[in-house]
Amino acid sequence: MVLRIRKLRPCLRSSADVSICWLLYLYVQFPHGCLSRASRGDCYMQVQKWYMLPAQLGIAGESKHEKNGQGRVTRSASPLPDWIAMESTNQQVKDLVIVGGGPAGLTAAIYAQRSLLDAVTLEQEAFGGQTILTSEIDNYPGLPHTDGYTLSEAMRSQATDLGADVRMGQVTGIAHDGASGLFSLSTPDGDLVTKSVILAGGATPRRAGFQGEEKFASHGVSYCATCDGMFYRGKRVFVVGGGNSAAEEALFLTRFANEVILIVRKDHLRAQAAVARELEANEKITIRYLTSIFSLDGGELPSSITFRNNETGETTVETYDEGSFGVFVFVGRVPASQLVKDLVDVDPSGYIMTDERMATRTAGLFAAGDVRKTPLRQIVTAAADGAIAANSAAAFLGRPVEG
Repeated sequence: MVLRIRKLRPCLRSSADVSICWLLYLYVQFPHGCLSRASRGDCYMQVQKWYMLPAQLGIAGESKHEKNGQGRVTRSASPLPDWIAMESTNQQVKDLVIVGGGPAGLTAAIYAQRSLLDAVTLEQEAFGGQTILTSEIDNYPGLPHTDGYTLSEAMRSQATDLGADVRMGQVTGIAHDGASGLFSLSTPDGDLVTKSVILAGGATPRRAGFQGEEKFASHGVSYCATCDGMFYRGKRVFVVGGGNSAAEEALFLTRFANEVILIVRKDHLRAQAAVARELEANEKITIRYLTSIFSLDGGELPSSITFRNNETGETTVETYDEGSFGVFVFVGRVPASQLVKDLVDVDPSGYIMTDERMATRTAGLFAAGDVRKTPLRQIVTAAADGAIAANSAAAFLGRPVEG
């Protein structure tokens, strides 16, 4: 490197402005692979170091001379060209931050990497999100008879194999600077600044709201059949809900429980017809319509359960041996939209409103997967949302990808 600098000395010494000559050297010395990387922060740090090197070696000066306290003329280091100064100060600015590592987030990570975006994906709990809790998946095209963990791990591996930056991390706040258009994401490890955001945090289980629900959570009340079903082998379980999730989990619980009682607050099921027929044909399953759980009581574990007839208002109490039964709640989900509540429009249930490009009302902010308002919430639709959102982010950043 020193030899190359010596060859450039005549140019450097004769140049009133060192920028042009020195950048000729950088063009030769600068690793061209760095220019094509999605992440350019390290490259610009290296440029800054190399650009300051002539002054450090005493072979280049500054067009502006200054006098020191003794009246002698000195030359200080050449200032960085504007483009280097600008990029070096913004070296931590990402093109895109994807919040959530479920099917939507991981698919977005894959498409962002293919678009050569400087992106990072943050997941606070487990990659795959709620998908990993699904014991059997038979409606994902091309992968019949798989399970949630296997599918989630395949998605994560594909993203990382492509070079995507996928990591564990919690985002506690998202702010938008209207003047610069940049987003600031608060995390326990410090703030992340980015030009665009895809919110793909999904949704968390909704509480049914009966008395004792919080008291017995994880001690008789569960929201995950795959996680806790095995603890009720040979016992009785009550499943609250009348939609697809409740129906599917009730069927799954028949593998362990001797009796599964489905508690439906309306006079009909909302589950798909094929699932409903399977429920009704299963000898282990009983369905109680127009019924809600009013309260759950007991000591360390529940021992009595109070039901309310939603038509008459009458309540009845059933008592069992403590710990001999459990309650599984599947009454919908709460979307993880609180982080951006001031930046987006939501429907009455809190789901984020987007257009067909997954864009929200804030430029540069996109939503994908179960967190947004959509007529169908499935793994395949979440993955499609993630692909669209990443391509929309690329277009927003001036790097559109043709379909």
